[in-house]
Amino acid sequence: MQSIDSLHDFFVRTGAEVRLYHLGRRVVPCELESLRALEHDGAAWPAPWQSQARLAMVFRLGDLQDPLIWFLALPLDEQGHLDPAARDAFLQRLLETLGRNVQGLGREDSSEIDNLMKDNPLAFTPSTTFQAMLHARASHDFERPASQHLEPVEAYLSSQQPLDWQALGLQGLADFAVRMDADTQHQLARSIARLPSEVLVSLCYCLEHVAILDELADRLRQRGEQAASDGDIETFCACVRAVSGADEERTGDWYDTLLADEQACGPDLLAAMAGRGWHHLEHAERLPRFLTRLANEPRADFSAVARDLALIPRLRLPVLMTLREAEPTSPIGRRLTSLPR
Repeated sequence: MQSIDSLHDFFVRTGAEVRLYHLGRRVVPCELESLRALEHDGAAWPAPWQSQARLAMVFRLGDLQDPLIWFLALPLDEQGHLDPAARDAFLQRLLETLGRNVQGLGREDSSEIDNLMKDNPLAFTPSTTFQAMLHARASHDFERPASQHLEPVEAYLSSQQPLDWQALGLQGLADFAVRMDADTQHQLARSIARLPSEVLVSLCYCLEHVAILDELADRLRQRGEQAASDGDIETFCACVRAVSGADEERTGDWYDTLLADEQACGPDLLAAMAGRGWHHLEHAERLPRFLTRLANEPRADFSAVARDLALIPRLRLPVLMTLREAEPTSPIGRRLTSLPR
């Protein structure tokens, strides 16, 4: 019998029906090949978060009706590669639990396998919004119906029913975001201006995980700019986060406008850009401008944010080059000089 040396091997050898999801920066599907590349090829993880590869592993074994879900945070080294020690320890526990018999697993094995998450140093609990988005995506991908909370959200957002917005559930908003089509986005865009801030913020925290069309992005920008004028930083930043799912032209233009405004670039905005819109920072002028604003903001943790961005493979070289080429008297240069050695 071939040895099982990785989580990828475990899923392949058991014949599990498995779907992986990134749980770091956004809740989006993750190819099993990405896990194989991390574990076997020494590849850098494409979407690191706080020096971890955060994953939801949703899988069925044998004749199990309901899928099992593992939330694992695999440690990464300073270059975004797997630090294997904790993974190896978990894999050893897994194989010992199964008695190394990974064939023909059935219903009776589920509780023991699920119990591996107890006292597991790799296990973590995602935020409430991330859990709602994962449930929405997994239900959709496994061709299961959405939650019972979707229908009132659809009725409320389409103005078909005068519901009390406080009765809307976060899971319904997540289901709505995952399942909306072009027509639904068009209807939503027309509703953005009238939504209470409490609803809009929760909705934006779901929209930041999906792709959105131009019309919806434009309405979110308008609402975000109005919130900024009103001093409502939470709604403003939520809109910025949601627009990260729009195309490069739409999002990039708003980012450029914001980064040109010193008054707009507080720590919350910069965190929103780095955390949810990092892919829009892969730009020859926008990235240095962002890092300069970050260096100029005393309330921001420049070192932590720059290090986190540098772990993203496509941003690693641009970030490092920007830091290396910074003049000693520039905001970036002064920040680098002040870091403990």
